Amino acid sequence: MSNLKYLLAYIAPLSAFAGIYLGGFWSFGAIYVGFVFIPALELILPHSTKNFTPKLEEKKSQNQYFDWLLYLNIPILLLLLWYYFETVSIGGLSLLEIVGMSFNVGMIVGTIGINVAHELGHRQNILEQRMAQLLLCTALYMHFFVEHNRGHHKNVSTDLDPASAKRGEMIYLFWIKSLFGGYKNAWKLENERLSRAGKSSWSFSNQMIRFTMAEIMYLSFLISIWSWAILPYAFAVALIGILLLESVNYIEHYGLRRNRLASGRFEPVSPSHSWNSDHELGRIFLYELTRHSDHHFKATRKYQVLRHFQESPQLPVGYPGSILLALVPPVWFRLMNPQVDQIEKDRRA
Repeated sequence: MSNLKYLLAYIAPLSAFAGIYLGGFWSFGAIYVGFVFIPALELILPHSTKNFTPKLEEKKSQNQYFDWLLYLNIPILLLLLWYYFETVSIGGLSLLEIVGMSFNVGMIVGTIGINVAHELGHRQNILEQRMAQLLLCTALYMHFFVEHNRGHHKNVSTDLDPASAKRGEMIYLFWIKSLFGGYKNAWKLENERLSRAGKSSWSFSNQMIRFTMAEIMYLSFLISIWSWAILPYAFAVALIGILLLESVNYIEHYGLRRNRLASGRFEPVSPSHSWNSDHELGRIFLYELTRHSDHHFKATRKYQVLRHFQESPQLPVGYPGSILLALVPPVWFRLMNPQVDQIEKDRRA
């Protein structure tokens, strides 16, 4: 049964299809599941801090069932995008329906699009990496593949990482910093890699150039089917997906900082440098992203075997509920800043 629970994650994209089909008030589809249904249930459902035994962990790591659960999200997302673009291109929708469907589909771009791409992007298999890049292309955020793997994981919980929020930083300003800072860093990382290899930055060897071309080709493909009028909708769902990702980035490392050692280097990343949530529903719907400390401890560890650490700071509510709280900065600061201060105080003791 523990293996089957991840099938619940498909409720989100199914609700997105339903939102487009039903229209009207139901147009928001997946938004109701992600930001009403899940946060409400997580207030009453128990948490789970259980870890697997080493033997069971090895068995689950090798079980390809968990991989296929990820792979299936690719045709689901592509079909959902086609359904959305086809529906809005036909016309006859109210403003409420257009807004609702865009947020509805944008949320899925952020979850089974960027989030699943995040999981696959850490795999060593080249085919799985290509799957990750395909998913990121739908969000027009392919630079994430470069910046997250080679920038964020190196600089997490320091001021060098635009995706690590400072104490007292508003989420709305963080969005801008992380979005543009991450894109800038991706170009810098690729330029540095090619310089070490003795290659020109302005060549097809540059992943950022290839990713930019892929995104242009994706948009051109949409235009060839639905005309230029489809571009605002493609940008809308991509932006909503991106902001969902950046909201997750915001809550994952808010206020947590690694100390700088006498050598000038930062201390190694530890479980205390990521906020975690053991709320079961959020863990299932986000493929265990909420056990974020273990992901940073070993990025190649598969989602189904990520572990709970006692020393990891815990969010007061699950990831969806935390995002809602973060959108109201005074409430978020009042809840989180005392915890950040206590963590810092304990680290200095």
